[in-house]
Amino acid sequence: MEKQITGFVGYHSRGPCLLGMAAFFPVVMPEKAVLNMEAELYVGNLSRSTTREELNALFAQAGDVTAADVVKDRKSGESRGYAFITMSAQNEADKAVSMFNRYALSEHALKVSLAKPRQQRGITEPVPD
Repeated sequence: MEKQITGFVGYHSRGPCLLGMAAFFPVVMPEKAVLNMEAELYVGNLSRSTTREELNALFAQAGDVTAADVVKDRKSGESRGYAFITMSAQNEADKAVSMFNRYALSEHALKVSLAKPRQQRGITEPVPD
């Protein structure tokens, strides 16, 4: 039968310990941790002339923009017609999607959605036969 340990718990080279060995640290467990996670948006159907500054100003209407990146062609340096916007909070990203999906910018109807997670590139494990 295991006992639940409360109070001061330290760490010894062989594992957790109670009073008498190693250093001691008070155990603090918050009742509810509030995480304010950033959220990334995909913005498609951009005009080739749309700048990062224009997008930053537009999406700032929905909340705090922490990054705005227009994706450009490596060779020509020209915009590829889409961008990624990072908002400081999920609720601001949701607001931006509702405000700017199908929004007309430079005569282009924007496509705004939550960005999908990036797929890992490179060497992967082979699929078994």
